[in-house]
Amino acid sequence: MAGPTTAERGERQRPQSGPPRPPRLRRLPRPRTLLVLLVCVVLLAVGGVWVLYGSQWLRVERVSASGMRVLTDEQVLAAADVPVGSPLISIDTEAIEARLRQKLPRIDSVDVIRSWPDEIGLKVKERTPVLMVKKGGNFVEVDAKGVRYATVSRAPKGVPELKLTVLQSSSGTSQSASLRRFGTGRLVREAVRVAGALPAAVARETRTVKVRSYDSISLELSGNRTVAWGSAEKGRAKARTLTALMKAASEARHFDVSVPTAPASSGS
Repeated sequence: MAGPTTAERGERQRPQSGPPRPPRLRRLPRPRTLLVLLVCVVLLAVGGVWVLYGSQWLRVERVSASGMRVLTDEQVLAAADVPVGSPLISIDTEAIEARLRQKLPRIDSVDVIRSWPDEIGLKVKERTPVLMVKKGGNFVEVDAKGVRYATVSRAPKGVPELKLTVLQSSSGTSQSASLRRFGTGRLVREAVRVAGALPAAVARETRTVKVRSYDSISLELSGNRTVAWGSAEKGRAKARTLTALMKAASEARHFDVSVPTAPASSGS
């Protein structure tokens, strides 16, 4: 069978004349299809809201607490007062946190966690005492922020006692310029700073942190030894100096690092 002639091939390759064809228009969804899709979306939304708020599947059935050292589960759960039976999604976690910190000052921070499908978890972090204040026959615990948060009948083991000798003069009246200027809270925080800067070996031997004024803080150690620390400033330098001084003068009973570049020791 004979193939196309040269004329026929040229005719095929010649561009067609006349107006261009209009582009094909996409067909829009029919109104009925749009209505069906809209109804499906609404039903899904309503169903989701009902599952979260109206069904019995996602409601609080259990509340657990963890991280406590002194507080008990019963104390934490009672203070949290989580509304068991309520939709898990509607639980106000910030309100629970606020209640716990208000009712239990021993709590430093708490995370309230939704655990789907039916549990609330309370992750508690308690305050740790760094100093204690003797009050009658009891002891008030003070944390690293200077917060007095709990009164206990027994002194916490290994925690130095804080003595604010600045508070009263020999005549029993308020006396200190430091107290008037800084206030008791600030002086307590300065004592906490000193306690936090102590070398570990010295901290274990510290029995008392005594505050006479802002720049007159001293330590009473075991073995009738004392340390004049001065203010809480330059704590790291004073800690290094005290460590070296106690090694060099191991028989001394009195150490002065209030000026860390010019330390002194005395007694034997």
